[in-house]
Amino acid sequence: MSQKINIIGSGFASLAASCYLAKAGYQVEVFEKNSTLGGRARQLLREGFTFDIGPTWYWMPDVFEKFFADFNRKPSDYYTLEKLDPAYQVYFGRDDSMIIPGNLEEIYKNFEQVEPGSSGKLKKFIDKAADNYNIAIKDLVYRPGVTPLELVTPETAMRLGRFFTNISKEVRKEFSSPKLRQILEFPVLFLGAKPSDTPAFYSFMNYADFGLGTWHPKGGMYKVIEGIAELASSLGVTFHLNSPVESIITENGKATGIRVNNTKHFADIILSGADYHHSEQLLPEKLRQYSATYWDNKTFAPSSLLFYVGFDKKLNNVSHHTLFFDTSFEGHAKDIYDDPKWPEEPLFYASFPSITDDGCAPSGKEAGIFLIPLAPDLEDTEEVRSHYFDLVMNRFEEITGQKVKNSIIFKESFCVNDFKKEYNSYKGNAYGMANTLFQTAFLRPKIKSKKVEHLYFTGQLTVPGPGVPPSLISGKLAAGLIEKNENI
Repeated sequence: MSQKINIIGSGFASLAASCYLAKAGYQVEVFEKNSTLGGRARQLLREGFTFDIGPTWYWMPDVFEKFFADFNRKPSDYYTLEKLDPAYQVYFGRDDSMIIPGNLEEIYKNFEQVEPGSSGKLKKFIDKAADNYNIAIKDLVYRPGVTPLELVTPETAMRLGRFFTNISKEVRKEFSSPKLRQILEFPVLFLGAKPSDTPAFYSFMNYADFGLGTWHPKGGMYKVIEGIAELASSLGVTFHLNSPVESIITENGKATGIRVNNTKHFADIILSGADYHHSEQLLPEKLRQYSATYWDNKTFAPSSLLFYVGFDKKLNNVSHHTLFFDTSFEGHAKDIYDDPKWPEEPLFYASFPSITDDGCAPSGKEAGIFLIPLAPDLEDTEEVRSHYFDLVMNRFEEITGQKVKNSIIFKESFCVNDFKKEYNSYKGNAYGMANTLFQTAFLRPKIKSKKVEHLYFTGQLTVPGPGVPPSLISGKLAAGLIEKNENI
């Protein structure tokens, strides 16, 4: 009889792991605390509008293709992709924006217009970034973080210095324009740390941005969740919604099951894709690997204040993805990482999926998602949320030259308290643990518990790190370790 695995949570990592484990012959059951699948990648439906609550960027399409190919499937079997052109737009002030086109040749031209001579430098930068991408995404990130030797390859040995300098230095060495610097530093924010703390090797994110492009799944990112869940179901995975896990059951140092809604569900193996810190709180203190001090000393990716807004008209002067860099990048970063507090002059990001996808809003209307990155664990009140909504709307109107506040049908918000309540997120972080030098690969929390047999972890706090593609890879890594260590 096949071994049974209970998986906690149904985010990208958990769903990916469930597919691999079911394919390998395990009996897999997934327990999700909320009423829908997806973890942080859930969906908000209201008055004919569709919003992705969590991730809105579809980058690294090759990672998704590789995932589905492992099951002789393609993304197109489950959802329809459209490459965005422009990929996104960046505002630096009123009537001062730069378009990032959907292909490299046009990007080179746009850089050259801002800073003569920069197109050649950008080409060399992207060539190096592509080289790093091939090493990282096609090899290193598929290693489970068990030993430092995983990082030692002929390719990485030749690039050792790139782990000890940072993205910010690399960019500022080549480019003089503050605008171009910000555009090149922006992608590593997906790794959860500021560019000056992110190893230069991670320039592969720039290749993911410019080289591979930005895509949109028709219907939103949640269509990817639905696709993976459909694949999992076809492989025999069982899902339980409204099933918060209250504790991980152990006996003689071995995980034997989980308690859900005061009912015990026994299994041979437990895999948690829930927040790693929270998952360890489900154990007796003596069986936890990492102390409160350990977690407190780690650099976490930011939290976010998000607004989901329905507008009664189409908006002007914006792209599907629009970044507002009209205030100090360094000042906002300081308010997140160095002196954590609510930012006085925040940068913000806006997504208008209905520009690309008619299904995301009723005819003639616009769906808008606005995001302000924040330090984790800030005091989160309705008064503060209201203040920042007014601030963002005022800036948005001023910068894009249009009135929108009177066109708002509704708004909903999501912030630190919600990340804690909905996802048991440590300090209300939005993206997991940052990929700084000392939080990379084998230096991240382990997939396999060192203290409890048959207990494993997956997701953004373990390897390879934050983001949707890394979460898919994390699910594969966890499943691989389980197959290696557990007899089926």
